[in-house]
Amino acid sequence: MFRFENDRALIESFRPRDRRVIEMPDGISFPLFVRDYLAWTETSGARVYLIFSAPGSRKPIGIIFRREPPGGEPTYRMCEWCHSYGTSAEVGMLTTDVDNKRRVGVTLCNDLRCKEKLEDAADRAGRHPLQVLEELNARMFRFAHEALGIDSQPQPAV
Repeated sequence: MFRFENDRALIESFRPRDRRVIEMPDGISFPLFVRDYLAWTETSGARVYLIFSAPGSRKPIGIIFRREPPGGEPTYRMCEWCHSYGTSAEVGMLTTDVDNKRRVGVTLCNDLRCKEKLEDAADRAGRHPLQVLEELNARMFRFAHEALGIDSQPQPAV
């Protein structure tokens, strides 16, 4: 869980290289409490924004993904974070820049609504969703750490 006092704090949770392209979500008000993570899609649908925290940390981490348009015949894919299946219109390749020359991608739910899917599955199975949400958070952080080199310590401003 973490809290944003204002829009500046939210923007500063993203890497300095990404801050110039942020489109704030509609209807957001501050202070903003985030229990698990915050995700939204920009108006054009080209970018998906994610803010979460490392396991055991309250420091928010922001990542901006580009959503690749589905091409060709519809296929079925599995989200690497919540393990939900969907068509290529629902689950696809989301990419983000590592630096000016490298980009990494991961197959995820296009709208990053993994939390809702996991909570629904837990409710249907009669289980508490806490453990699966902690595992989701760990997978998010593992991607950020291994692919982007983000750690749970504050990043210096550039």
